[in-house]
Amino acid sequence: MINIPELDQCVHCGLCLNHCPTYRVLHLEPESPRGRIHLVRAVTEGRIEPNERFGNHLYLCLMCRACESACPSGVHYGRIAEAAREVLGPPGSPLARAMETFVFTQLLPSPQRLRMAALLLRFYQKSGVRRLVRGLLPARLKEMEGMLPPLPDRFFAPEAELLPAIGHRRARVAMLGGCVMGLLFADINKATVRVLRLNGCDVLIPKAQGCCGALNIHNGETRMAKVMARRNIDAFLDTGVDAVIVNAAGCGAAMKEYGHLLRDDPAYGAKAQRFAQLAKDASEFLVGIGLLNPLHRIEMTVTYQDPCHLAHGQKVRAQPRALLAAIPGLRLVEMEGSDRCCGSAGIYNLTQPEMSQELLKEKMASIAATSAQAAVAPNPGCMLQIQYGARRYGPAMSVFHLMELLERAYGAGEEPLST
Repeated sequence: MINIPELDQCVHCGLCLNHCPTYRVLHLEPESPRGRIHLVRAVTEGRIEPNERFGNHLYLCLMCRACESACPSGVHYGRIAEAAREVLGPPGSPLARAMETFVFTQLLPSPQRLRMAALLLRFYQKSGVRRLVRGLLPARLKEMEGMLPPLPDRFFAPEAELLPAIGHRRARVAMLGGCVMGLLFADINKATVRVLRLNGCDVLIPKAQGCCGALNIHNGETRMAKVMARRNIDAFLDTGVDAVIVNAAGCGAAMKEYGHLLRDDPAYGAKAQRFAQLAKDASEFLVGIGLLNPLHRIEMTVTYQDPCHLAHGQKVRAQPRALLAAIPGLRLVEMEGSDRCCGSAGIYNLTQPEMSQELLKEKMASIAATSAQAAVAPNPGCMLQIQYGARRYGPAMSVFHLMELLERAYGAGEEPLST
């Protein structure tokens, strides 16, 4: 039996329907937030079984939370879906379920295992093994393999835990290194640190931190997610910082909701609430303290993709645009549906490839209509998805994280980092 108090919030008005990516594609009630809430209620009341058919409807959802932005009743749809997924467990074949369980319970919670997996993947990409394997893979697996970005020669591993402010100190912050960001996007983490330091921040990077647990939470695996949340609370909470900075939208949304995740934990419930108040997206924090000048000109036209868990999960929309507007010479052209999901959604592009590609094609068409030279998307999943879309569907373009552009505007490389 599923006990979900948030179910009582929904009045079934249907204002969420046209904001839901899967409903806009399929026009089927069970593939809408209202329809899925109705199905979950039926399970809680014992009218239907939480079987595979029920699971198919629930896991086709991207968890983008656009419905939450549209909902006049303030329904926490994400919490409803996550609670239902916790009962269902991972979908798919026994092999697929075993693989997901391994990733969620053995790989993501262990920084050491994650790093080893990344080292093996980097070796695979740089060796002749890759060409041999790609020739043997079936089309779908070859497509999945092609989505992987080249792993950097160095991962994000600062030599010091505390990197001092450059110039007058205005704040003391800590930063989440992250799993995907630290391993696949080390340069973006370095750019984030440098921008913070140039804006007068001492930046603490606790070595005891780990993965935020977002992927676990979205897929209903809360046992290890709680372990991961407690570890991060222990690593960050008592450091005396003004904020915990996050440069990945999904991570930030998850960390801001640690209070809900650990609400029944007598030892960590109150700590989780305090921690959630410290968590800030990098753009949110920088706008809050005021960006320091001077910034160099960047003559470029860009369009901005709202990451779902930044716009809908954290309600952070204006701040990234304010930072882009502060860069001299940079022209922002808004795309239609900038806050519509690009189809990445964590591991959704791997588990639901058909729907993911439908949404990606729509997104690339919206980007193409702007005639922008580059897209800006401050979230690793969005960046990977749009980079793949640019290769497959066009237009050919660069994809930047917001912190990369800010670092460039400050003059990348002029002030060396000890990272």
